Amino acid sequence: MPVGTAARLRDDVRATGADLVWNPEFLREGHAVQDTISPDRIVYGVAADDPPSSPSPDPSSSASPAGDAAGCGAAARSVAVLDEVYAAAIAAGTPRLVTDLATAELVKTAANAFLATKISFINAMAEIAEVAGADVTQLADAIGHDARIGRAFLNAGVGFGGGCLPKDIRAVTARAKELGRGESLRFLEEVDAINLRRRERVVGLVVDALDGSVFGKKVAVLGVTFKPESDDVRDSPALDVAVRLKGLGAEVVATDPQGIENARARHPQLLYTPETTEALRHADAVVLVTEWRAYRDLDPVAVAEIARGSVVVDGRNVLDRAAWRDAGWTYVGMGRP
Repeated sequence: MPVGTAARLRDDVRATGADLVWNPEFLREGHAVQDTISPDRIVYGVAADDPPSSPSPDPSSSASPAGDAAGCGAAARSVAVLDEVYAAAIAAGTPRLVTDLATAELVKTAANAFLATKISFINAMAEIAEVAGADVTQLADAIGHDARIGRAFLNAGVGFGGGCLPKDIRAVTARAKELGRGESLRFLEEVDAINLRRRERVVGLVVDALDGSVFGKKVAVLGVTFKPESDDVRDSPALDVAVRLKGLGAEVVATDPQGIENARARHPQLLYTPETTEALRHADAVVLVTEWRAYRDLDPVAVAEIARGSVVVDGRNVLDRAAWRDAGWTYVGMGRP
Protein backbone atom coordinates (compact mmCIF):
# COMPACT_ATOMS: atom_id res chain seq x y z
CA MET A 1 0.00 0.00 0.00
CA PRO A 2 1.26 3.53 -0.71
CA VAL A 3 2.51 5.42 2.33
CA GLY A 4 -0.31 7.55 3.67
CA THR A 5 -3.00 4.90 3.16
CA ALA A 6 -3.24 4.03 6.86
CA ALA A 7 -3.72 7.64 7.91
CA ARG A 8 -6.57 8.01 5.40
CA LEU A 9 -8.24 4.82 6.60
CA ARG A 10 -7.86 5.35 10.32
CA ASP A 11 -10.90 7.59 10.90
CA ASP A 12 -13.15 5.16 8.99
CA VAL A 13 -11.86 2.26 11.07
CA ARG A 14 -12.25 4.18 14.31
CA ALA A 15 -15.86 4.92 13.41
CA THR A 16 -16.54 1.20 13.78
CA GLY A 17 -15.16 1.17 17.31
CA ALA A 18 -11.87 -0.42 16.35
CA ASP A 19 -8.41 1.03 15.82
CA LEU A 20 -6.03 0.61 12.90
CA VAL A 21 -2.56 -0.87 13.27
CA TRP A 22 -0.11 -1.38 10.40
CA ASN A 23 1.70 -4.69 10.82
CA PRO A 24 3.79 -5.33 7.67
CA GLU A 25 4.67 -8.89 6.73
CA PHE A 26 8.12 -9.98 5.57
CA LEU A 27 7.35 -13.40 4.12
CA ARG A 28 9.54 -14.97 1.44
CA GLU A 29 7.89 -17.22 -1.09
CA GLY A 30 8.71 -20.81 -0.30
CA HIS A 31 9.52 -19.91 3.33
CA ALA A 32 6.26 -18.32 4.53
CA VAL A 33 5.60 -20.74 7.39
CA GLN A 34 9.16 -20.46 8.69
CA ASP A 35 9.07 -16.67 8.41
CA THR A 36 5.75 -16.51 10.27
CA ILE A 37 6.98 -18.66 13.15
CA SER A 38 10.47 -17.13 13.31
CA PRO A 39 10.42 -13.64 11.79
CA ASP A 40 13.62 -11.61 11.75
CA ARG A 41 11.74 -8.58 13.08
CA ILE A 42 8.22 -7.49 14.03
CA VAL A 43 6.93 -4.01 13.29
CA TYR A 44 3.78 -2.38 14.68
CA GLY A 45 2.66 0.88 13.12
CA VAL A 46 0.30 2.74 15.44
CA ALA A 47 -1.07 6.24 15.68
CA ALA A 48 -1.81 8.29 18.76
CA ASP A 49 -3.54 11.56 19.45
CA ASP A 50 -0.45 13.00 21.12
CA PRO A 51 3.24 12.95 20.20
CA PRO A 52 5.37 10.17 21.72
CA SER A 53 6.30 10.83 25.31
CA SER A 54 9.21 8.40 25.39
CA PRO A 55 12.20 7.66 23.12
CA SER A 56 11.91 5.46 20.05
CA PRO A 57 12.51 1.77 20.79
CA ASP A 58 16.01 0.41 20.59
CA PRO A 59 16.16 -1.70 17.38
CA SER A 60 18.20 -4.30 19.26
CA SER A 61 15.53 -4.70 21.91
CA SER A 62 13.34 -7.79 21.67
CA ALA A 63 10.43 -6.28 23.58
CA SER A 64 9.91 -2.56 23.95
CA PRO A 65 7.29 -1.46 26.49
CA ALA A 66 3.83 -0.87 25.09
CA GLY A 67 3.97 2.73 26.19
CA ASP A 68 6.65 3.52 23.61
CA ALA A 69 3.91 3.54 20.95
CA ALA A 70 2.85 7.06 21.77
CA GLY A 71 1.53 7.38 25.13
CA CYS A 72 -1.86 5.89 25.86
CA GLY A 73 -5.26 4.69 24.87
CA ALA A 74 -5.93 2.85 21.62
CA ALA A 75 -2.28 2.68 20.61
CA ALA A 76 -1.22 1.00 23.83
CA ARG A 77 -4.13 -1.42 23.67
CA SER A 78 -3.27 -2.31 20.06
CA VAL A 79 0.35 -2.98 20.98
CA ALA A 80 -0.75 -5.19 23.86
CA VAL A 81 -3.00 -7.25 21.58
CA LEU A 82 -0.25 -7.74 19.01
CA ASP A 83 2.21 -8.67 21.74
CA GLU A 84 -0.11 -11.57 22.58
CA VAL A 85 -0.21 -12.63 18.93
CA TYR A 86 3.59 -12.58 18.66
CA ALA A 87 4.32 -13.71 22.22
CA ALA A 88 6.33 -16.78 21.19
CA ALA A 89 8.48 -14.88 18.70
CA ILE A 90 9.11 -12.04 21.14
CA ALA A 91 10.04 -14.51 23.89
CA ALA A 92 12.51 -16.10 21.45
CA GLY A 93 14.27 -12.76 21.05
CA THR A 94 12.78 -11.43 17.83
CA PRO A 95 13.28 -7.64 17.69
CA ARG A 96 9.98 -5.79 18.04
CA LEU A 97 9.72 -2.18 16.89
CA VAL A 98 6.79 0.17 17.48
CA THR A 99 6.61 3.02 14.97
CA ASP A 100 4.17 5.53 13.58
CA LEU A 101 1.88 4.47 10.75
CA ALA A 102 3.86 6.03 7.91
CA THR A 103 7.13 4.44 8.98
CA ALA A 104 5.52 1.00 9.19
CA GLU A 105 4.07 1.46 5.71
CA LEU A 106 7.50 2.30 4.31
CA VAL A 107 9.38 -0.57 5.97
CA LYS A 108 8.49 -3.31 3.49
CA THR A 109 8.89 -1.25 0.32
CA ALA A 110 12.14 0.25 1.61
CA ALA A 111 13.53 -3.22 2.37
CA ASN A 112 12.55 -4.54 -1.05
CA ALA A 113 13.93 -1.46 -2.80
CA PHE A 114 17.25 -1.94 -1.01
CA LEU A 115 17.46 -5.62 -1.96
CA ALA A 116 16.57 -4.81 -5.56
CA THR A 117 19.28 -2.15 -5.61
CA LYS A 118 21.86 -4.61 -4.28
CA ILE A 119 20.96 -7.17 -6.95
CA SER A 120 21.06 -4.63 -9.75
CA PHE A 121 24.35 -3.26 -8.46
CA ILE A 122 26.12 -6.60 -8.82
CA ASN A 123 24.47 -7.13 -12.21
CA ALA A 124 25.77 -3.75 -13.32
CA MET A 125 29.23 -4.83 -12.17
CA ALA A 126 28.75 -8.04 -14.17
CA GLU A 127 28.34 -5.91 -17.29
CA ILE A 128 31.66 -4.21 -16.52
CA ALA A 129 33.33 -7.52 -15.66
CA GLU A 130 32.39 -8.98 -19.04
CA VAL A 131 34.16 -6.27 -21.01
CA ALA A 132 37.08 -6.02 -18.57
CA GLY A 133 37.74 -9.76 -18.40
CA ALA A 134 36.98 -9.95 -14.67
CA ASP A 135 34.95 -12.57 -12.79
CA VAL A 136 31.92 -11.07 -11.05
CA THR A 137 31.52 -14.07 -8.71
CA GLN A 138 35.00 -13.53 -7.30
CA LEU A 139 34.31 -9.80 -7.14
CA ALA A 140 31.14 -10.45 -5.13
CA ASP A 141 33.03 -12.75 -2.75
CA ALA A 142 35.70 -10.11 -2.22
CA ILE A 143 33.40 -7.18 -1.50
CA GLY A 144 30.98 -9.41 0.41
CA HIS A 145 33.58 -9.93 3.13
CA ASP A 146 33.14 -6.27 4.01
CA ALA A 147 30.78 -6.33 6.99
CA ARG A 148 29.17 -3.11 5.78
CA ILE A 149 28.17 -4.81 2.51
CA GLY A 150 27.67 -8.54 3.14
CA ARG A 151 27.53 -11.35 0.59
CA ALA A 152 23.76 -11.95 0.51
CA PHE A 153 21.94 -10.80 -2.65
CA LEU A 154 25.23 -10.26 -4.50
CA ASN A 155 24.66 -13.03 -7.02
CA ALA A 156 24.85 -11.80 -10.59
CA GLY A 157 22.52 -13.37 -13.09
CA VAL A 158 19.33 -12.91 -15.02
CA GLY A 159 17.88 -10.62 -12.37
CA PHE A 160 14.92 -10.55 -9.99
CA GLY A 161 11.22 -11.00 -10.63
CA GLY A 162 8.11 -12.12 -8.80
CA GLY A 163 5.25 -10.19 -7.28
CA CYS A 164 7.19 -8.06 -4.76
CA LEU A 165 10.50 -6.49 -5.77
CA PRO A 166 9.55 -5.19 -9.26
CA LYS A 167 6.16 -3.97 -8.05
CA ASP A 168 7.50 -2.34 -4.91
CA ILE A 169 10.32 -0.36 -6.53
CA ARG A 170 7.93 0.98 -9.16
CA ALA A 171 5.24 1.75 -6.59
CA VAL A 172 7.51 3.56 -4.17
CA THR A 173 9.02 5.56 -7.05
CA ALA A 174 5.55 6.60 -8.22
CA ARG A 175 4.54 7.53 -4.68
CA ALA A 176 7.66 9.65 -4.24
CA LYS A 177 6.67 11.59 -7.35
CA GLU A 178 3.14 12.09 -5.96
CA LEU A 179 4.67 13.48 -2.77
CA GLY A 180 6.84 15.87 -4.76
CA ARG A 181 10.10 14.04 -4.06
CA GLY A 182 10.53 12.05 -7.24
CA GLU A 183 14.20 12.97 -7.48
CA SER A 184 14.89 11.15 -4.20
CA LEU A 185 14.18 7.75 -5.70
CA ARG A 186 15.05 8.39 -9.31
CA PHE A 187 17.90 5.90 -9.02
CA LEU A 188 15.33 3.09 -8.62
CA GLU A 189 14.31 3.64 -12.22
CA GLU A 190 17.85 2.68 -13.23
CA VAL A 191 17.71 -0.29 -10.83
CA ASP A 192 14.63 -1.45 -12.72
CA ALA A 193 16.26 -0.82 -16.10
CA ILE A 194 19.38 -2.80 -15.17
CA ASN A 195 17.21 -5.68 -14.02
CA LEU A 196 15.22 -5.83 -17.26
CA ARG A 197 18.41 -5.52 -19.28
CA ARG A 198 19.72 -8.77 -17.79
CA ARG A 199 17.02 -10.74 -19.55
CA GLU A 200 18.11 -9.30 -22.87
CA ARG A 201 21.68 -10.20 -21.99
CA VAL A 202 20.89 -13.88 -21.42
CA VAL A 203 19.12 -14.04 -24.77
CA GLY A 204 22.07 -12.31 -26.41
CA LEU A 205 24.50 -14.83 -24.92
CA VAL A 206 22.47 -17.70 -26.35
CA VAL A 207 22.33 -16.07 -29.78
CA ASP A 208 26.09 -15.37 -29.75
CA ALA A 209 26.91 -18.91 -28.63
CA LEU A 210 24.85 -20.31 -31.53
CA ASP A 211 26.79 -18.32 -34.12
CA GLY A 212 24.44 -15.36 -34.27
CA SER A 213 21.04 -17.01 -34.73
CA VAL A 214 18.69 -19.27 -32.80
CA PHE A 215 16.25 -19.65 -35.68
CA GLY A 216 15.25 -23.30 -36.01
CA LYS A 217 17.50 -24.33 -33.10
CA LYS A 218 16.16 -26.27 -30.15
CA VAL A 219 16.80 -24.47 -26.86
CA ALA A 220 16.13 -26.22 -23.56
CA VAL A 221 15.09 -23.66 -20.94
CA LEU A 222 15.56 -24.96 -17.41
CA GLY A 223 13.09 -23.21 -15.16
CA VAL A 224 10.12 -20.90 -15.69
CA THR A 225 9.41 -19.65 -12.15
CA PHE A 226 11.05 -16.48 -10.88
CA LYS A 227 12.73 -18.41 -8.07
CA PRO A 228 13.07 -22.05 -6.96
CA GLU A 229 10.71 -23.68 -4.44
CA SER A 230 7.76 -21.78 -5.91
CA ASP A 231 5.23 -22.10 -8.73
CA ASP A 232 5.09 -18.30 -9.18
CA VAL A 233 5.75 -17.04 -12.71
CA ARG A 234 4.76 -13.41 -12.15
CA ASP A 235 7.30 -11.15 -13.86
CA SER A 236 9.57 -14.19 -14.12
CA PRO A 237 12.90 -13.50 -15.84
CA ALA A 238 13.10 -17.19 -16.76
CA LEU A 239 9.77 -17.19 -18.57
CA ASP A 240 10.60 -13.87 -20.24
CA VAL A 241 13.85 -15.34 -21.61
CA ALA A 242 11.94 -18.34 -23.00
CA VAL A 243 9.40 -16.08 -24.71
CA ARG A 244 12.11 -13.87 -26.21
CA LEU A 245 13.97 -16.87 -27.62
CA LYS A 246 10.72 -18.17 -29.09
CA GLY A 247 10.19 -14.77 -30.70
CA LEU A 248 13.58 -15.10 -32.42
CA GLY A 249 12.52 -18.37 -34.04
CA ALA A 250 13.97 -20.88 -31.60
CA GLU A 251 12.21 -24.15 -30.80
CA VAL A 252 11.93 -23.55 -27.08
CA VAL A 253 11.17 -26.44 -24.75
CA ALA A 254 10.78 -25.28 -21.16
CA THR A 255 10.73 -27.41 -18.05
CA ASP A 256 10.15 -26.72 -14.37
CA PRO A 257 9.33 -28.82 -11.29
CA GLN A 258 6.34 -26.70 -10.23
CA GLY A 259 5.60 -23.80 -12.56
CA ILE A 260 4.56 -25.37 -15.88
CA GLU A 261 0.79 -24.97 -15.55
CA ASN A 262 1.04 -21.32 -14.50
CA ALA A 263 3.51 -20.65 -17.30
CA ARG A 264 1.32 -22.38 -19.88
CA ALA A 265 -1.66 -20.25 -18.84
CA ARG A 266 0.35 -17.10 -19.59
CA HIS A 267 2.32 -18.27 -22.61
CA PRO A 268 0.66 -21.25 -24.32
CA GLN A 269 2.82 -20.73 -27.43
CA LEU A 270 5.79 -22.39 -25.71
CA LEU A 271 6.41 -26.11 -25.51
CA TYR A 272 6.56 -27.48 -21.96
CA THR A 273 7.56 -30.78 -20.43
CA PRO A 274 7.84 -31.84 -16.78
CA GLU A 275 10.70 -34.16 -17.75
CA THR A 276 14.14 -32.54 -17.72
CA THR A 277 15.54 -35.29 -19.94
CA GLU A 278 12.89 -34.63 -22.57
CA ALA A 279 13.69 -30.91 -22.62
CA LEU A 280 17.39 -31.65 -23.03
CA ARG A 281 16.98 -34.28 -25.74
CA HIS A 282 18.58 -33.10 -29.03
CA ALA A 283 18.90 -29.54 -27.67
CA ASP A 284 21.32 -27.25 -29.48
CA ALA A 285 21.69 -25.11 -26.35
CA VAL A 286 20.81 -25.42 -22.66
CA VAL A 287 19.85 -22.33 -20.68
CA LEU A 288 19.56 -22.45 -16.88
CA VAL A 289 17.43 -19.56 -15.69
CA THR A 290 15.88 -20.80 -12.42
CA GLU A 291 18.33 -22.31 -9.96
CA TRP A 292 16.37 -25.38 -8.90
CA ARG A 293 18.61 -27.89 -7.12
CA ALA A 294 17.81 -30.55 -9.73
CA TYR A 295 19.30 -28.33 -12.45
CA ARG A 296 22.30 -27.29 -10.40
CA ASP A 297 23.13 -30.96 -9.85
CA LEU A 298 22.85 -32.06 -13.48
CA ASP A 299 25.67 -34.33 -14.66
CA PRO A 300 27.24 -32.55 -17.66
CA VAL A 301 28.53 -35.86 -19.05
CA ALA A 302 25.06 -37.39 -18.97
CA VAL A 303 23.50 -34.28 -20.50
CA ALA A 304 26.06 -34.36 -23.33
CA GLU A 305 24.88 -37.84 -24.25
CA ILE A 306 21.29 -36.71 -24.93
CA ALA A 307 21.76 -33.13 -26.18
CA ARG A 308 22.69 -32.34 -29.77
CA GLY A 309 24.79 -29.25 -29.11
CA SER A 310 27.40 -28.37 -26.52
CA VAL A 311 26.40 -24.85 -25.42
CA VAL A 312 25.22 -24.16 -21.87
CA VAL A 313 24.30 -20.65 -20.72
CA ASP A 314 24.25 -20.36 -16.94
CA GLY A 315 21.86 -17.51 -16.23
CA ARG A 316 22.36 -17.86 -12.48
CA ASN A 317 26.09 -18.65 -12.21
CA VAL A 318 25.34 -21.77 -10.19
CA LEU A 319 26.76 -24.55 -12.35
CA ASP A 320 30.23 -26.01 -11.83
CA ARG A 321 31.99 -24.23 -14.68
CA ALA A 322 35.05 -26.47 -14.64
CA ALA A 323 33.00 -29.67 -14.67
CA TRP A 324 30.91 -28.56 -17.63
CA ARG A 325 33.95 -27.43 -19.59
CA ASP A 326 35.78 -30.67 -18.81
CA ALA A 327 32.78 -32.54 -20.22
CA GLY A 328 33.20 -30.69 -23.52
CA TRP A 329 30.63 -27.96 -23.08
CA THR A 330 30.99 -24.34 -24.12
CA TYR A 331 30.08 -22.79 -20.77
CA VAL A 332 28.82 -19.19 -20.76
CA GLY A 333 28.18 -17.44 -17.45
CA MET A 334 26.99 -14.00 -16.43
CA GLY A 335 29.87 -11.58 -15.90
CA ARG A 336 32.46 -14.33 -16.06
CA PRO A 337 35.36 -14.65 -18.53
